Amino acid sequence: MNLQELGWNAERENAFRVLGIEQVWPGRIIADHGHKYRIASERGEGWAEMSGRLQYELGERSEFPAVGDWVALRFLSESDGDAVIHGLLPRSSRISRRAAGSVPMEQVVAANVDLLFLVAALNMDFNLRRLERYLIMAWNSGASPVIVLSKADLCDDPERYVAETESIAPGVPVIAVSALEDLGREQVDVLLKPGVTVALTGSSGAGKSTILNWMAGEEVQKTQAIREDDSRGRHTTTHRELFVLPQGAVMIDTPGMRELQLWDDEGGWSEAFGDIEELAKQCRFGDCRHQREAGCAVREALQSGQLERKRFENYLKTQRELKFQAEKEQSRQRSVRAATSSKAGRQETRGKGKQRRRYASDWE
Repeated sequence: MNLQELGWNAERENAFRVLGIEQVWPGRIIADHGHKYRIASERGEGWAEMSGRLQYELGERSEFPAVGDWVALRFLSESDGDAVIHGLLPRSSRISRRAAGSVPMEQVVAANVDLLFLVAALNMDFNLRRLERYLIMAWNSGASPVIVLSKADLCDDPERYVAETESIAPGVPVIAVSALEDLGREQVDVLLKPGVTVALTGSSGAGKSTILNWMAGEEVQKTQAIREDDSRGRHTTTHRELFVLPQGAVMIDTPGMRELQLWDDEGGWSEAFGDIEELAKQCRFGDCRHQREAGCAVREALQSGQLERKRFENYLKTQRELKFQAEKEQSRQRSVRAATSSKAGRQETRGKGKQRRRYASDWE
């Protein structure tokens, strides 16, 4: 397998050399199955697990390999494609969400993505507020977002939805497509350049796997029909996986999300609501909460109709959500540091005890 087809370039070659690990070869994670990974390298495809040392060094689950990551492999034999992962190259981007559970933890959906396709179906499940959440994730990731409005054949006026979407995503390309009618192919094809990594994300039933099959020219992922009563999808894709497309790009398909739990540590929220943030700069008071303060530019925009009230309400809602998440994460980090410090202290005490016993023995 030619690594260039997977996105390998001179920059990654230099990063690989900087790792300084002997007897390893580069490869890319093409599927994540939990503790095991499907890999692609010059030997073709194979399976890999992390070395115990790497797992210890990485520590946080979010630093473990994810689909799209470039890794340093030590093969199990001279001809085998299976390997052990001994190193991880720096990521150019990371698509993250908050993992399920009460403890705030980052879950990396995909890494080293250049373009993130936010897929939303033009059916009963279409929701601008949900798209705003996906835009926060996209701007936080380091990848460039593209909004793909799928199933345009089910909609009488797709251009109206394109205009509505553009109003909440200034500067972001918005493409209406229909795999059934081959609509929008040219606009998508032009983005799938050799060496580019594209990831698909969106709700279950949005048509991500259908888009992948459409671009690939064959069925590389299984699909199934949505529920007719509410247009909600069923989980068909069960794990994240990378595919090489005939156009030269690689595309990562991901399982649908019932609800996107946000994880924002790079300012994605401010980027997604950039229009409101710009209005806030015009408020009379720097700490304006946009409630009853005099000279509030945001309230004036709401009253004039320049700013949609539902968008503003989502702005406040996601702000509170991310603030709460950040506070919980800070608390968790403090607990981790305290536990680490306590453990180090106990180890130091045990070490002193051994030292005292050794000196006592020498004295005798």
